[in-house]
Amino acid sequence: MLVAALSLSIATAAMVARGQMATADRIKDPGWWPTKGTAARSEYAGTAACRDCHPRESASQPSTSMARTAARADRSDVLRASPRLTFDNAGYAYAIASDGPQPLYGVTQNERSSSAPLTWAFGDGKVGQSYLFERDGAFYEARVSYYQSVHGLGFTPGRALAAPRSIDEAMGRRLDDTELRRCFACHTTAPIAAGKFDASTAVPGITCEGCHGPGRRHAEVMKQPRHVAGDAPMLNPANLTAEESLDFCGACHGSFFDVVLAGETGIAAMRSQPYRLRTSRCWTKADARLACIACHEPHRPLETGADAYDDRCRSCHVSAGAQPSAEHPGRACPVGTAGCPACHMPKFEVPDMKHRFTDHRIRVVERAAKKLGGQGRP
Repeated sequence: MLVAALSLSIATAAMVARGQMATADRIKDPGWWPTKGTAARSEYAGTAACRDCHPRESASQPSTSMARTAARADRSDVLRASPRLTFDNAGYAYAIASDGPQPLYGVTQNERSSSAPLTWAFGDGKVGQSYLFERDGAFYEARVSYYQSVHGLGFTPGRALAAPRSIDEAMGRRLDDTELRRCFACHTTAPIAAGKFDASTAVPGITCEGCHGPGRRHAEVMKQPRHVAGDAPMLNPANLTAEESLDFCGACHGSFFDVVLAGETGIAAMRSQPYRLRTSRCWTKADARLACIACHEPHRPLETGADAYDDRCRSCHVSAGAQPSAEHPGRACPVGTAGCPACHMPKFEVPDMKHRFTDHRIRVVERAAKKLGGQGRP
């Protein structure tokens, strides 16, 4: 135990020295960082201000899962496509009816019932979608969510109740201020301004300013002669170091320290891609070729083809017969050169979410299923 604790302490100190930090510490530093809410709402310009100078990114980014990760419930494509969704458990009947102007969520048990209009939908629906409703000025998380794999409802991850004590408990769970801010900060743009949370003015989904920061000053300056006003630069994540890049995406997807401090392990930790990538066997030295954006272009939809990422792997690994070098330190694959992620980044089922997620801990997979709960490889 002492040796393990000492090893973790040494590893932690080394990562701090290289600049890796928890998100709570990152947002205290000057400058922009995802989920930071210190800027005034007047500092945001909106996506329209970006189009003239960045037409390609502005045209493709709205179709990404990040841009579609939140919507007002009455604009949810999932609910529009499914006028009535139902789910039964332990004598409780759950239903979402979307055939009116506002989706109505309700729970019935014998003669008792409770209902409320849904106000927000989180998730683009490709895996699932969860819902919020409001009562007496407070936000509640609906007890059920939509899952694409079953084209229907099921318990919201981690919220299953075998025997609710009341109809209200069956209906949902009240969100406290901390959780509310965290959820909206990663699913919407500018929900927190000047330190104050306001869901009514949050922009659904992650837009340009969700990653690059408030852009009003930048947009105004770029319309003026540069030699007079300067550039008023926005944060460009492409200029971050590899360690910073993982922390940047990890602000919402789970950085190394965020996962460690939360005490997450096993399947729960596996879903935090930046954390798992940081623990990869490949990450012996921070390398931009292993950062999140080396494989995922944030302005375009996710590539899902079996061999879509092979060229990224070959940027580090040599071909058969060649010897590793300083520029290409990865050895040649002994079994082939196609479909690298299928072997080295297997998918694992997350039961609560009814979906198989890619494990971003790149490695020669041996006994991985046992370590992650005994589930088999795809």
